[in-house]
Amino acid sequence: MQTNPTIKLRAMEPNDIDAIYRWENDPTLWQYSAAHQPFARSVLQQFIEQQADADIYTTRQLRLMADTEGDRAVGCVDLFDFDPYHRRAAIGLIVDSHYRHSGYGAAIVRQLEAFAVQHLLLHQLHCTIAADNQHCITLFTHSGYTPAGTLRQWVWNGQQWGDAVILQKVLDNTL
Repeated sequence: MQTNPTIKLRAMEPNDIDAIYRWENDPTLWQYSAAHQPFARSVLQQFIEQQADADIYTTRQLRLMADTEGDRAVGCVDLFDFDPYHRRAAIGLIVDSHYRHSGYGAAIVRQLEAFAVQHLLLHQLHCTIAADNQHCITLFTHSGYTPAGTLRQWVWNGQQWGDAVILQKVLDNTL
């Protein structure tokens, strides 16, 4: 188990379909995402193909795969609600269940922050996390994100409403 693994971010490839299919169709993750139903493999393949030509300035979003040094996909990270004028974006993160609690999430966040500063000239990142997702909140607070607000009864988990917290980080433009 690594505590400070090395991660590289890269564009999605067609051979990522198995991992993406597994993550997007895991109902335990749906309460933390915008997805609330299974995705067909063909729909996900089409999405991957569309990402090859995607321009973040046009689509206002970008999805990157996160690989270990051995080129094994351990997760993916999204930038969305990209606002080039105000130089900010939202961040979404999935870490494969086999790699959670091993430092991979923090490594992915660090790499994305460096990419955001160096290539997109972003000033800040933010995320909205279900208040009961303590592991994710801890990951982001340990990565320097600070609470910026609470959205009351924001997420429905299938049985009850829950709050969500907004965390943000002003990026160090010297990364």
